[in-house]
Amino acid sequence: MATGSDHGLKRIVWKRIKETIIADCRKSEVWKILILDPFTAKILSSCCKMSDLMSEKITIVEDLYKSREPVPEMKAIYFMSPTAKCVEAFISDFKPKPKYKAAYVYFTDYCPDDLFMKMKLNCAKYIRVCKEINMSFMPQEAQVFTCDNPGAFQSIYSPKSQDKKKTLETLADQLVTLCATLDEYPGVRYKKDSNMENAKTLAELVDNKLSRHYELDDGGGKKKTQAQLLIVERGFDPVSPILHELTYQAMSYDLIDIQNDTYKYKSKDGSEKQALLNEDDMLWVKLRHKHLAEVSEQIPKMVKEISASKKQPDGKITISNLAQLMKKMPSFRKQLTEKTVHLQLAEDCMRHFSNNVEKLCKAEQDLAVGSDVDGVKVKDPMRTLLPVLLHPYSKHDKIRAVLLYIFSLNGTTDENLNKLIQHVKIEEEREFILNWKELGVPIITSPSFFSRKPSRRDRSQEQTYNLSRWTPYIKDVMEDAVENKLDTKEWPHQSECPAAWNGSGAVSARQKHKASAQDERRTGSRLIIFVIGGISYSEMRSAYEVTHAVKSCQVIIGSSHILTPTSLLDDIKALSNGPMETFTIEERSNA
Repeated sequence: MATGSDHGLKRIVWKRIKETIIADCRKSEVWKILILDPFTAKILSSCCKMSDLMSEKITIVEDLYKSREPVPEMKAIYFMSPTAKCVEAFISDFKPKPKYKAAYVYFTDYCPDDLFMKMKLNCAKYIRVCKEINMSFMPQEAQVFTCDNPGAFQSIYSPKSQDKKKTLETLADQLVTLCATLDEYPGVRYKKDSNMENAKTLAELVDNKLSRHYELDDGGGKKKTQAQLLIVERGFDPVSPILHELTYQAMSYDLIDIQNDTYKYKSKDGSEKQALLNEDDMLWVKLRHKHLAEVSEQIPKMVKEISASKKQPDGKITISNLAQLMKKMPSFRKQLTEKTVHLQLAEDCMRHFSNNVEKLCKAEQDLAVGSDVDGVKVKDPMRTLLPVLLHPYSKHDKIRAVLLYIFSLNGTTDENLNKLIQHVKIEEEREFILNWKELGVPIITSPSFFSRKPSRRDRSQEQTYNLSRWTPYIKDVMEDAVENKLDTKEWPHQSECPAAWNGSGAVSARQKHKASAQDERRTGSRLIIFVIGGISYSEMRSAYEVTHAVKSCQVIIGSSHILTPTSLLDDIKALSNGPMETFTIEERSNA
């Protein structure tokens, strides 16, 4: 199964847009206007460029909510979310006077009957096409998707939330559109938790909506495909999103202020520059999951190679040599620019590492793993934590270390917690720590709160860096799922599971093996994992690592949004606030 960005989610989404929206446009040769809401604008910009649209005879891209000049001789394509706000904006384009000659309407998802009737009543004579194309998720990377809804965290976990049910419904609808876009009808499973019900609720919603979708869409003819969808809550692994990671992408987003995937830096001459960290940058794709030590070694070598290849070996300067050089210049410039960006970003990461992260990492790893570099069990976690508390680290770094200490013990006493809070000087902000209980994570030990740590896979034979010994729990789950080793008591089936995923025939993700008949059936299959409450960059990396090791199965991971340690801590603290503005699809279009 190919896993590069050529076959990634972005490519699949763009292909689907071409097969639906663009294919309909091609039937008439005239140039058209494309009108988007903020959500669909994000989807489109994630998977194509303006030049791609131009080559498909789309001349202008406009914002649905902004006032626009009428162009009565042109046809308009509307790609929008099925919300009241979008439909009202659409109707006002044709009443009292039409802005365009005709409208081709494409909804990201199922359009409620009342909105559909409202459009029909007001604009029927202008609508040439009205389709639902089932695509209300964001293709973030080749194997990562989000629902573009960071507000879901508050809606689901805040004790004061008033729209939890509605948010879970919306996430379920978005997951169904992901499955539809991938043409998958997966078996659904969820992580059972005696303290939390969200994974079970979402699994039921998704399963019901999937069967309804395929009944409507395929006349009930769609059989289960060789895919599995696993749903798990954020509290299942509180450690991974809090640890300092030393792989390039995770470290960059943790330590450097990268907003909307844009890295801002100063060049050598002092001018402000910025670079987009996405899959158009092949060097980023190549380096993002590597350890900082490897990245720091590789980039300077690459810069030297490019510089060397620009010089003429024989030293003679001829017109033909110069002509050749001139031809190569644009690509040289692009290559050098890419490498300069990463040289700068790696240096920034390295500076943070040398200043304080290196010292923090040892304590963090010992607390998370429960043993030191030599494999000796940590008997007294407080001895590991104390040096961190006594050193002048930032408040957030100390909070992260205290949390890892508490997680390692599966909760602590009230008295101990109060001492820790005083140490870190967060008496007024104790919610950073206490609110983890809303995620089902034990903070105060109590007999009524039952929590058992999941058993871990043995990775003692795997080569790791001393300061990167922790492996996210989700990687264990991915490997167990691929090898058919997930315990059905812990991971109940919400719906029947495809044949390829429910027999024995377990194989190791790390061993070469003969392909069994069951393995053959699973070739080219997909394992989709959805984490309620956000995913970390290390968990995203795990999806690529397992796919690469297994090859017979592609792992896709997604969530409502992507977390950094800082954004998660801020979200946790905010759980104490009253009902806040929540971003369901309805409001997301207003954002």
